[in-house]
Amino acid sequence: MLEKADLTGTGCDGMAFFVAHFPSEISPSSKGGGLGLLPAFTNRTGRTRVVAVEFDTLRNSHYADINGNHIGSNISSINFVASTDTRTRPGRNLTSSYVMEATVRYHNESRMLAVDLLIDDALYQANATVDLSTCLPEEVAAGFSTTTGDASELHQILSWSFSSTLPPLPTRNNHKKLVMILLSVLVPFLLLLVRAAVVLWRRRKKMRANKNSQERCVNRADLERGVAAGGPRRYTYLELVAATKHFAEEEKLGRGGFGSVYRGHLTLTPATTDHRVVAVKMLLAESSAHGRKEFEAEERIISRLKHRNLVQLLGWCDSHKGLLLVYELVTEGSIDRHLYSKDGKYLTWPQRYKIILGLGSALHYLHGEWEQCIVHTDIKPGNIMLDSSMSTKLGDFGLARLMDHDTGLLQTTKAVLGTVVYIDPEFVNTRRPCTESGVYSFSVVLLEIVSGRRPVMETAGKSFTLVRWVWGLYGRNMILGAVDERLRGDEANDRWMVRVLVVGLWCAHPDRSKRPSVAQAMHVLQSDEVRLPALALHMWTVPDPTSSSGPYEAFSIDSSTCSSSCARSSLVNTDAASLSSGSSSTALLRHSKGLAN
Repeated sequence: MLEKADLTGTGCDGMAFFVAHFPSEISPSSKGGGLGLLPAFTNRTGRTRVVAVEFDTLRNSHYADINGNHIGSNISSINFVASTDTRTRPGRNLTSSYVMEATVRYHNESRMLAVDLLIDDALYQANATVDLSTCLPEEVAAGFSTTTGDASELHQILSWSFSSTLPPLPTRNNHKKLVMILLSVLVPFLLLLVRAAVVLWRRRKKMRANKNSQERCVNRADLERGVAAGGPRRYTYLELVAATKHFAEEEKLGRGGFGSVYRGHLTLTPATTDHRVVAVKMLLAESSAHGRKEFEAEERIISRLKHRNLVQLLGWCDSHKGLLLVYELVTEGSIDRHLYSKDGKYLTWPQRYKIILGLGSALHYLHGEWEQCIVHTDIKPGNIMLDSSMSTKLGDFGLARLMDHDTGLLQTTKAVLGTVVYIDPEFVNTRRPCTESGVYSFSVVLLEIVSGRRPVMETAGKSFTLVRWVWGLYGRNMILGAVDERLRGDEANDRWMVRVLVVGLWCAHPDRSKRPSVAQAMHVLQSDEVRLPALALHMWTVPDPTSSSGPYEAFSIDSSTCSSSCARSSLVNTDAASLSSGSSSTALLRHSKGLAN
């Protein structure tokens, strides 16, 4: 993803992928459009020869640039052997807000150097016929290079790879004999390898089954202790079948991340005949082992929690048909339905303020008031329910994680990604769920409730990010403009809504060490006598280029200590490689704004 940072009017020149002599050297007089590789008026020769692919974001009039937004191939010279305009698709160019995928391929037989650049759904190509054996020395380095003029750019490579293939072995008269020898050696070896793999697979499968069985026993024991202490009741499968009319389709309320949810009518205690309308959440036996683990995590955690702003677990069942949870039916549904759906209710400011305080109270309980710290990693409007009195009920604990208050150690072994737009950017870098991550999700929900806008939207081909937009209004002393227009008109309410927006930005601070705890945020939200925090007028971000796999790849997180720090390193990624008959390099590029020197 590239953004042009032309702060002084003289331009920023882009970046280049290059293959050059190993070790590579910076060419004299190659600043600006030379990108640290190509001198302005002379060609590189001998050991200094270089092959480069430019991603150019500025037109240099004294070079042969076709415009200020193009890709091209250079062979030891600033002049292109092939170039392509990357502005032919509106909103799909080098300075648009898309993650881009670039592929550079060379085939030795056809002498074809091919460059493909994919920006969203727009594909740009620049192909040239070049004999690289005459353009490069035998031993080369591959990497990235960039320079600028009087302004600066910040480039981020989310991931990149380099691969090459050798030419086929020459044909010989005795190739049949060689094949027979290889087969006589390889076939027994492969058979032995397959047999060993099967034995290991069976052993691991058995160990995994034993481990899952032990975990289920622990979960059942936890729930049984909860029942003995007046907690949720254990139901039989037949009771839940009758309550949901055999899990009838007309009783189905929806489908969540780990199974379907049904309306049911149940007797809550054996001593009474009173019936209550409940929600029955079911995970089928044939569902994935991963889904069962997450379901059991919710089962284990929520059964021990008691708070007025958390969805209450009323009962459970573990049968041969699958796992089931019985919890209170929250009649008014989730707040995203009321904020965005036509069939939802209009939420007044007093109702929204009550929802905010209820959510904050629930998070404060989870982070600091219960016996262990609980990090709910999927806080979003879809998981925030409203009861008949429009009070907050936070649910969906399938992605919650237990932490020790004193050590900060995760008590669960894995954590998974929640909903993307509510995820703390630092969480993408550190891959460690912390209370600060929950505070960030809380901040996005605060801004959503006050503004009535979704956190990310696509308008006129451009991406709208709620946090950045509100912070921009704050910097221009226009933050009241972020309030839902339907709520405006009352001066006292306006002051409270501004207070909530500022606290929301405070909780979304890019440096997680500067974010408040939920308790600190609630202290400011509940009293207009408490001074609001003074925030920077401009939101800043520090992208992390250190990940080799890219922050957009799906991942899980090993158990580790929560930390607010994040390692940083400069973008230097150059590998030595030998040029052979074919090679390719694929990179995901992101370009962020920088500051002028």
